[in-house]
Amino acid sequence: MIRPKQLAFILVTLLLTTCTLIAQETTPPPVTAPPGQTAAPAYTPKFRGDPARSDSEAEALGYMRVVMRAEVGFNKHYGHYALSLRQLVHSGTFTERMVNPDRGDYTVGYKGKKDNFILTMTPKMMDAQHRSFYADKDGKIHADETKAADENSPVVETHRW
Repeated sequence: MIRPKQLAFILVTLLLTTCTLIAQETTPPPVTAPPGQTAAPAYTPKFRGDPARSDSEAEALGYMRVVMRAEVGFNKHYGHYALSLRQLVHSGTFTERMVNPDRGDYTVGYKGKKDNFILTMTPKMMDAQHRSFYADKDGKIHADETKAADENSPVVETHRW
């Protein structure tokens, strides 16, 4: 004969097992692109107001933010902007490995002068999810999806350091 405690244990176990099985979601069928096209996964913004359209753009913009913050610190410390990316090493969070201009899907362009700097991120293949970016000492990041971005391209992000 089953005791009340054993019966309660069996009922709770069955209930939990049933709830677990019911709660499991079925996996939706994979999204396939039309023949000849590859489906780009939907981008999830990394923060409120994120201007990126893809993970590659988010990484490129993140790199630009680090360089721009390092430039502000460098300028405060030395009274001028860095003439090369190498001079920014250990300014803010800019590290030695960040000197390498190959940033995955993007290539870094940098021109430093004592009174300004120009930072560009050029995609290896430009499309709607891989725009080009431009920034200088004004703290604005410009983007363009059809050509190399410059100071006249639309602003996608503004910083006041």
